[in-house]
Amino acid sequence: MPEITELENNIGATFKNKDFLQSALTHRSYLNENPAWKFDHNERLEFLGDAVLELIVTENLYATYPNPEGEMTNWRAALVNSVMLAHVATKIKLNDFLLLSRGEAKDMGRARQYILANAVEAVIGALYLDRGYDAARQFVVKFIMDELPAILEGKSYRDSKSRLQEEAQERLGVTPSYTVLEDWGPDHAKNFRVGVTLDDGLAGEGSGPSKQEAQQAAAEDALAKRDW
Repeated sequence: MPEITELENNIGATFKNKDFLQSALTHRSYLNENPAWKFDHNERLEFLGDAVLELIVTENLYATYPNPEGEMTNWRAALVNSVMLAHVATKIKLNDFLLLSRGEAKDMGRARQYILANAVEAVIGALYLDRGYDAARQFVVKFIMDELPAILEGKSYRDSKSRLQEEAQERLGVTPSYTVLEDWGPDHAKNFRVGVTLDDGLAGEGSGPSKQEAQQAAAEDALAKRDW
């Protein structure tokens, strides 16, 4: 595995206490196989980083754009979702530094995307604790806010759930309802299968490593089946 200083170079920040960064890179599954590892897993840092990320993005959008709250809410959702954060993880080559169990290391599917997204949030939390708010803000502006022009140009902020709700209300006068049909896997690697129902029954299904992603996949499925 590359030296952690390479990741610091990719991020553009040198940690005063590298223990924060080591914890941000430690997935829960790694501890199952390496109980003597001296660092905690990254879930608490992820919890903190999620809040810091949302505040920085919100603050930046508020200061930069005069648009209505609803539009900026959609933009923010597009900037902080797991697909975008996994893309950011690729930009900083975060996958090369993650500490995972042997099983998780082999899985390169959607579950890995979710792990990468969570690790980005953990890195933001680590930056905040080690270097303060300004360092976290510089990271978010450099690697996440710079994606906004492409999001606005491609209108990718209009997520599938929002589109399905607009179409269902306009065409049928109903609001889609989402139900978890199945879940499986250990707590650190859960998967969900969700169904979305309209007035005439089940309209679509989707799976993902979080309920939110499974709902998006179900909405995409329903939109495709209805050709909306």
